[in-house]
Amino acid sequence: MKKYLWGLLKSTLIKETVCILIYIFSFISVKSQTNFTGYVNPFIGTKKMGHTFPGACVPFGMVQLSPDTDTISYWDNGHYNKEVYEYCAGYQYDDPTIVGFSHSHFSGTGHSDLGDFLIMPTLGELQLNPGTADHPEQGYRSAYQKSTETAEPGYYAVRLDEGPITCTLTASERVGFHQYSFPETEDAHIILDLIHGIYNYDDKNVWTFARVENDTLVTGYRQTTGWARTRTVYFAMVFSKPFKSYGHKKYDQSVYRGFYRKFSEEENFPEMAGRKIRAYFDFRIEEHEPLKIKFALSAISTEGAMKNLQAEIPHWSFGRTREEAREKWNAELSKIRVETLSPDDKVVFYTALYHAFISPVVYEDVDGRYRGLDQNIHASDGFTNYTIFSLWDTYRALHPLFNLVQPRRNNDMVHSMLAHFDQSVHPMLPVWSHYSNENWCMIGYHSVPVIADAVIKGVFSGDIQRALNACVSTAGYGPYDGLQYYMDLGYVPEERSSSSVSKTLEYAYDDWTIAQLAQKAGDPELYERFMKRSRNYTNVFDPVSGFMRPRISDGTFREEFNPLDTHGQGFIEGNAWNYGMYVPHDPEALIAMMGGNERFTAILDSLFVLQLADEYIGANEDITRDGIIGGYVHGNEPGHHIPYLYNWAGHPEKTQERVRMICSTMYVNAPDGLCGNDDCGQMSAWYIFSALGFYPVCPGSDLYALGSPLVTSAVMDLGNGKTLTIKTENQSLEHVHVKEVLLNGMLLETPFVKHSDLTGGGEMVIEMK
Repeated sequence: MKKYLWGLLKSTLIKETVCILIYIFSFISVKSQTNFTGYVNPFIGTKKMGHTFPGACVPFGMVQLSPDTDTISYWDNGHYNKEVYEYCAGYQYDDPTIVGFSHSHFSGTGHSDLGDFLIMPTLGELQLNPGTADHPEQGYRSAYQKSTETAEPGYYAVRLDEGPITCTLTASERVGFHQYSFPETEDAHIILDLIHGIYNYDDKNVWTFARVENDTLVTGYRQTTGWARTRTVYFAMVFSKPFKSYGHKKYDQSVYRGFYRKFSEEENFPEMAGRKIRAYFDFRIEEHEPLKIKFALSAISTEGAMKNLQAEIPHWSFGRTREEAREKWNAELSKIRVETLSPDDKVVFYTALYHAFISPVVYEDVDGRYRGLDQNIHASDGFTNYTIFSLWDTYRALHPLFNLVQPRRNNDMVHSMLAHFDQSVHPMLPVWSHYSNENWCMIGYHSVPVIADAVIKGVFSGDIQRALNACVSTAGYGPYDGLQYYMDLGYVPEERSSSSVSKTLEYAYDDWTIAQLAQKAGDPELYERFMKRSRNYTNVFDPVSGFMRPRISDGTFREEFNPLDTHGQGFIEGNAWNYGMYVPHDPEALIAMMGGNERFTAILDSLFVLQLADEYIGANEDITRDGIIGGYVHGNEPGHHIPYLYNWAGHPEKTQERVRMICSTMYVNAPDGLCGNDDCGQMSAWYIFSALGFYPVCPGSDLYALGSPLVTSAVMDLGNGKTLTIKTENQSLEHVHVKEVLLNGMLLETPFVKHSDLTGGGEMVIEMK
């Protein structure tokens, strides 16, 4: 009997279970008993417009190990392939097949890149072609049943029909951990597809390279050109058991082969190089023997990838790594502890918080080295370097949320932006940057309000003058996107630079935040200069039509104008009805221009009930019916502040009604539960703030606008040793209006609250009616 029990204990599955139990018990005395990850549904947003992924990652981690469900090309017969837009995160919930599991993904974007180093386990006859969704049997992809697919923060699992093969994934910050359970076989394969990518096209791979260091270790890199023009990622891949053979196939035609023609390179040759390569590794698998793979990333070198792997996952316990990922998520999700009216509301809230804490991502090796914008190697000094700054989206609510509950990280993010500026030849702060590249997506210079907001709210720990200089330089770089016209004329002329009204409005707001930064730095001349520029929004307001409207260089308004159309009317991803409300730094003046409180209120009322015909949104892939209420577009960012503008017009009750309606209809516990792209957490951050009862209409100021809380209670860890408790009284689905708000026993006389009052901690009691 003893021998029998000892034999069982020696089996891999039993040992793994013991490791998991020991590791879990080690946390009991020191970790929270609340499993916040149980309230997260990673499948929210994976269907239709959300563009989120369900795979494994840790908070702000560089690795996002997730399934890719198709291989849609960005380019099709000489034209942009509109279908690729659905695969910004590599995954669509309703797809019947899985192509494989790649290690880098954007969360919620409306354009894309990444999808690096796809791994796929297969069985039987080796196939290196991915096949098609209609005929997966013709390639290495596999069909799967939705009932076998599960996901939670830091963990993903699915059973592939081919085999069948059970796939489980987890991750640390820089390492993806795979575990594959095959039937007993002589013919198991792991495919490493170095061609695969998201928003892929024939010439996207500049070069790929892999070295078989020994029978368990493979290293290499790939360089791509796409949304990031010059992007290089290194890897180190380690198997839990030796492979018995390996090889690769090259799909590009190279004129010059040099003297490598001496070798037969396709089988068991330890170097692989080319633009289009798929490699394979063959294994004999025993019964109940899982095959494990640790796959580390680095922007520096294969040596850096190895150091990352050894530092973060030096062992082979999948269960331990999964539990570590869970604990990391619990630590972050516990920063806001909420109770809600319904279980679904709690799932929506914590999934939003989960999505908000995916990016920006840590972008440096464990030794602090990272690849800079200049493509040189730098060492972070006193900060952690981050990348993926979707700033046109995230300056609005995501970074303000970080200032409340992730102040240390947001401080590091600001330092990362300043490092970007130091390495820029333009010189500018990031506009939309990822992986050591500026991709110049969208408009404005919205690093500026992120930096100003961090300074004004006391989060930034660096040299304010250095930050101010970087902002002023950015706002003065004439070659950028119509900016010279803006500086010369006070507006961007439409015939010289498209989306001119949006640019003028956003430059004006950004300039206002520079003025606040200048005031903080004690520079009155600079303050006045940028306050003057911040009033340039008045130059695109047409008092005759009552709308913001494109002007041309001679000062006249362009004759062709339709305020409903979201295309070609001087606005980017919006129309005059939505974007025309964008003066977050001076809503009082906007209201006065539009006829005063009651007239403005009537305009807002009309926006939420007018009908926006399909012809006015058809040209915008970022705007769909899923995110529209009347004429109000919540599925895209330019209008996110609009429901709160009623507060300035003397009708806070209407803000309360609209906010509760949006929270209840635009955010749902379902795969299609996001009404638009999550945009690196901005859509989710709007919900988090609004569910708590307040929103940062104007980042760079100290003011939040009050709304109608959806939670029954919340406790916020403010990251400064203090907590803010929010309690609601008389809360219900029907009671959407606020009777009164008490902050630490003091009645708030207006529908606004200061950041400095909240970060002092204490209690905010909101009585509903």
